[in-house]
Amino acid sequence: MSNSANSRPVPVHLVKRRAGRVLTAAVFAVAGLIFVTSFNTARGTDLRTDDSLLKLSDLIRERSGRNGDLERSTGALRDEVDSLADRDDGSTRAEDARLGALERTAGTSPVRGPGLTVTLDDAPANARATPGYPEPQANDLVIHQQDLQAVVNALWAGGARGVQVMDQRLISTSAVRCVGNTLILQGRVYSPPYKITAVGDRDRLEQALERSSAIQNYRLYVKAYGLGWKVDERGAVTLPGYSGTVDLHHAKPLNP
Repeated sequence: MSNSANSRPVPVHLVKRRAGRVLTAAVFAVAGLIFVTSFNTARGTDLRTDDSLLKLSDLIRERSGRNGDLERSTGALRDEVDSLADRDDGSTRAEDARLGALERTAGTSPVRGPGLTVTLDDAPANARATPGYPEPQANDLVIHQQDLQAVVNALWAGGARGVQVMDQRLISTSAVRCVGNTLILQGRVYSPPYKITAVGDRDRLEQALERSSAIQNYRLYVKAYGLGWKVDERGAVTLPGYSGTVDLHHAKPLNP
């Protein structure tokens, strides 16, 4: 996956995508610099064979798992606080109703109803072009950041009451971002296939998906190179409330 909106080239049939001593002294100086840099980097370890050095991808996944555990712990503590507060919070019914409406809008409470799930996937490893299309480049065969963003945006435009990417509920501060061929969402790392679920009027959601020009372009690659695209209607689905932290620095009421 790429995080560049223009990372996928447009195929033709899809959319037209520095003698002597001074030199010796310089050589030794450079060699010394390389040695010092290598030492500081390795800290006395073998850069090629030290098994204790984790690959960046392994480190990312380790941190992702840790973030997931912290998120679940935070959610449990939040539920406990809410339960204690509900015993005697001194609020009126009107205040409780207003708080509930704010929670639904913020995405911190569960939402249930009919909806659909959109699944996007990379093309098969042995994918070849459909007759009439040019042979694919590497970028033609993978899901890109803009593909996921296009689906999420279309679902919101279609009146979705809630949207979930993989197992995480989206809120106003959520950002769908990609690093390499993985999705990073709210401190967690995911690999394809990617599932995006929305609750709302199924007809309106499907129409919004059909109207999206970005999705129409993606589906050309589905046809040409076998990228994955699937829409499943859901009779009843429950999206959990967002339970992570909110990195918010400034906000003002929508209605003063």
